[in-house]
Amino acid sequence: MAQIARWARIIGGFALLVLGVIGLFLPFLQGIAFIVLGLLLLSREYHWARRLLDWARRKWSAVRQASARAEK
Repeated sequence: MAQIARWARIIGGFALLVLGVIGLFLPFLQGIAFIVLGLLLLSREYHWARRLLDWARRKWSAVRQASARAEK
């Protein structure tokens, strides 16, 4: 069961990242929000995602506040 949850997090994280990149070009999608959510999911599995999320937290206070709420 834990393996299924892990794969669901990975697939969901990458899907959110793809939606986020698409959202950067489409005005009706919030690209940054999807990217941050994808990184939140992937940061539990991948070190590179954790580093990107930490960088975004340092760079933008809104990302820091949103990610802190999401991790609770």
